[in-house]
Amino acid sequence: MNTRFIINLLFVLCIIGCNKKENENKEAHSGERPKLKITAYNTDYELFAEADPLVVGDNCNVLSHFSLLPAFRALDSGSITIRLITGDHEVAETLEKPTRKGIFSFNLKPQIAGSGRIVFDINNGQAVSQLIVPDIMVFSDKVKADEHAGKLLPSMTNTIVFTKEQSWKINFATSMPDYGPFGQVIKTTAQVGNFKNEETVISAKTNGILVYPDAECLEGSSVNAGKTIFFIRGSDLSDNNLKVKYEEARNNFNLAKAEYERKKLLASEKIVSGKELMQAMTVFENSSAVYNNLSRNFTSDGQNVTSPVFGYIKQFYVSNGQYVEAGQKLATVIKNENLLLQADVQQKYAPLLNTVQSAVIRSVNNNRSYTLEELKGKIISYGKCTNSDNYLIPVNLQVENNGAFIPGSILDLFLHAGTGNDELTVPNTALLEEQGNYSILVQINPELFERREVFVGATDGLNTVITKGL
Repeated sequence: MNTRFIINLLFVLCIIGCNKKENENKEAHSGERPKLKITAYNTDYELFAEADPLVVGDNCNVLSHFSLLPAFRALDSGSITIRLITGDHEVAETLEKPTRKGIFSFNLKPQIAGSGRIVFDINNGQAVSQLIVPDIMVFSDKVKADEHAGKLLPSMTNTIVFTKEQSWKINFATSMPDYGPFGQVIKTTAQVGNFKNEETVISAKTNGILVYPDAECLEGSSVNAGKTIFFIRGSDLSDNNLKVKYEEARNNFNLAKAEYERKKLLASEKIVSGKELMQAMTVFENSSAVYNNLSRNFTSDGQNVTSPVFGYIKQFYVSNGQYVEAGQKLATVIKNENLLLQADVQQKYAPLLNTVQSAVIRSVNNNRSYTLEELKGKIISYGKCTNSDNYLIPVNLQVENNGAFIPGSILDLFLHAGTGNDELTVPNTALLEEQGNYSILVQINPELFERREVFVGATDGLNTVITKGL
C-alpha cells in the first residue's frame, strides 16, 4: 500500500494551492518544458526533486528538496553528492552546502542513453545516508525525453499544491495508513484526582492565633520538607497560654535536673538512699520528655508549622489572624507525582474489562492525546460489582503527572479491550471534518495532494478506522 496521507496541515494550503495551481497552468500554456517529479524516502530523509528531462549531452538541472524525518523539517547543513548511473557509466556532482535552506540545485550532463538510477549520498558530518531513485530514463533525443516526462505528469484534478518551502514553516507530516488488529474501544470520561498517600494534611498542634509568615506562600506554591508555612502564636491568650506552658516545662526541667544531679552526688557519699535517687531520676526524665517535646515543636511564643513533605500546597483552610485549636486542619500538601484517573463504564462492557491492556487519554483543554505507555501509566483496578448510588462500573488508572493534567479536570478516556479484526486506520490528525463529512489529503507527490472523501468507523483516541474511500 503506497498511499501516503497528510496530517497536521493548515486549511490555508487550499488557498495557496489554488493560486499555485493557477500559476502552473499558465506556465504550462506558455510552453515550459515538463519536469520529472522524483520522490524517495529512507528512515532519515525525504527527497522531492524536480528535474529536467535527461538528455545525452544536455545540462540537466535537478532541484532537490531534502526534509529530515520524522519531523519533516528542512535539511539546513551537510554535503550531498548526486550520482547518475547508466550501465557502467557514472556522472556526479557534490554540493558542500544547500543552495537555499533544504534545497540543493544539482546539474548533471548525461553521457549514455538508457535506463539508470540516481543515487544521493547525504553526509551530515556524522554518518552517510543514501537515497536511491530507480528506473530513470536517459534519452538521446530531447523531443522523446519531453514526451516521456509529460506522460509521467500527474493529473491535477481535485488536487492541492503545497510546496516544500510552505510545509517546512508549519506543523506538517505525512504517513502511511496502518492495517492491523483493531480491538473494541470503550469510550468514557475520567476525572483527574490525587492518590490518598500523596496528600498530606497539616494540622495545628496547639491552640493560638495563626499567622502567615510568608506572603508569597499561596495555593499552588511548591514547598520543601521542613519549610515553615504557618506560625501559631499563643502568648497573647489569657487561657491555655502556650508561653506559660513552655516556661513552666522549662522551669520544671531545670529544677528536676538540678535535684537529680544533687542527689546523685549525695548518693555517691551514701547520704541519700538509692530509692530517693531513683525517684529524682524519674522526675527528671519525665520533665525532660515534656520540655524536649515542646522545644522541638514550639518556642516560647508559639508553634512553627512546617510542611512534612516536598510538594505543592493544594488548599488552605484558615485565614491570617484566625484562632485555631489543636488538631484543626490547616492546609493540604500534595506530592502530585502520580495522578489517579477515575472513570465509570456501562455494565454491558463488564465482560471486556479483564481484557483491557492499554488506553488513550485525551485532554479536553488542548485536544492532545496521550497513550498510557507515554504517561508511564497502568490500569490499577476495575469494579467487580455496582452499588445502589451508581450503576456504572468504576475503572481506576494511574498515570505520571507530566503537567498536562490538572486534578479535578475531566478527560476523554478510550480503553482498548482485547483484539479484533484487521482494520485500515489513519491518525485522527489526518481527518478533515466538514458538516459531518470526512476527508483526508492523499499525497500524489510531496508537493501535490488529492482531497479524498472517506467513511469512518470506530476511533481509539489516536487512530480512526476507514471503512471506505482509501
